[in-house]
Amino acid sequence: MSNIKYDVKSEHAAEFIHDGEIRATLEYGREHRNDLALIDEILSKAEEGKGISHREAAVLIEVEDKEVEERIFAIARKLKERIYGNRIVMFAPLYLSNYCVNGCVYCPYHAKNRTIPRRKLTQEEIRREVIALQDMGHKRLALETGEHPLQSPIEYVLESIDTIYSIHHKNGAIRRVNVNIAATTVENYTKLKDAGIGTYILFEETYDREAYERLHPTGPKSDWAYHTEAMDRAMLGGIDDVGVGALFGLSNYRYDVVGILMHAEHLEARFGVGPHTISVPRIRPADDIDPKDFPDAVTDEVFRRIVAVLRIAVPYTGMIVSTRESKRCRELALDVGVSQLSGGSKTSVGGYAEGIEDAEDSAQFDISDNRTLDEIIAWLLELGYLPSFCTACYREGRTGDRFMSLAKRGLIGNCCAPNALMTLAEYLEDYASPRVKLLGKQMIASQTPIIPSEKVRQITERNLEAIVNGKRDFRF
Repeated sequence: MSNIKYDVKSEHAAEFIHDGEIRATLEYGREHRNDLALIDEILSKAEEGKGISHREAAVLIEVEDKEVEERIFAIARKLKERIYGNRIVMFAPLYLSNYCVNGCVYCPYHAKNRTIPRRKLTQEEIRREVIALQDMGHKRLALETGEHPLQSPIEYVLESIDTIYSIHHKNGAIRRVNVNIAATTVENYTKLKDAGIGTYILFEETYDREAYERLHPTGPKSDWAYHTEAMDRAMLGGIDDVGVGALFGLSNYRYDVVGILMHAEHLEARFGVGPHTISVPRIRPADDIDPKDFPDAVTDEVFRRIVAVLRIAVPYTGMIVSTRESKRCRELALDVGVSQLSGGSKTSVGGYAEGIEDAEDSAQFDISDNRTLDEIIAWLLELGYLPSFCTACYREGRTGDRFMSLAKRGLIGNCCAPNALMTLAEYLEDYASPRVKLLGKQMIASQTPIIPSEKVRQITERNLEAIVNGKRDFRF
């Protein structure tokens, strides 16, 4: 290991997620955590909205001064508002199967668990699940499966994607399917691309190789390098929207923050575009899993700092917080950087439709935010956020470097904001409770006049009227 050199452009995981570089970075952060001149320089750079390096981020993670911390939060808040406005993208996970051959010690799907019922949805059950999700108002799903070559082969995933896209119930339609499945081959990533997926998502869990191998003692996932290089293979397979993340609480959170940023820098250096999203889940109770067994648990205060530093470091990358987190914690995270939320979620196989056997007992983890999608939409609107069900960028080919180019030039206000307003209008007409419909119409009335382009604003106003009169699926 000592002969391995750090190389951000390398195709080898041990070189672009270089343990020596991370440890040196963490030491640098500790040494400079009270260097106010350096911190001011880093934060001044951050305010420009072009991002900061993993070494600079390590200093901010270690900062002890409360006034400096508040400045970090303020900059993160300002950057999020500048790039994303008040939009929050909504989605839901859909669990297809919990069969798994891995031995991950933090996940109840691990192969040795004999207490959790194993389930795999049939295509008819998937249809019922999707109709239930459409009837909530969802337009975007994230597919989840355990890793099992016989129960969940790529052919099953591809068939399931086809089924999902084929279902149109009343005014419902799933317009974007993101996929979170185990690391696979370039050939299989190309198949996923051809099937019309949106983002390929895979969490590193922890970037610390020693901890990773201890936490993954058996199964294909135990191969740290193969797992870590998955995003490179996805890019080579034609998927240019990828989502990374770590499961905070498994290992030293500082190590994982630096690892996430080095991974983002690697993808940018090698492929010209970093990750489309970063997820920041924390370990949660589950069937035979107790978070108390993991001494590196992250507090809400530290979690908020992590979100803010990541937002500052990679300002144009979407950030996701799921229903793992409580209402309070999600509100704190929204304030300093999060741009995507799940809502009305179930983490069980068959959890949405009625009458699917053993569904409730097959959950991957306990949910902290159990509110319905409509309740979450109401909450967001009351906080001044614009809930968005938009999938237009994917459907218009604005992915990868094309989306990033648009974002960095400040042009997404003329497509993302109108698209958010139109998809919210669809939700209000088709699914919202009377109270949410009132709140949503007030939001639309306040946001439509401030669309930057007069031409786009006029088209949006016409489309909003058409939506009230029964038409659907407008997009820029």
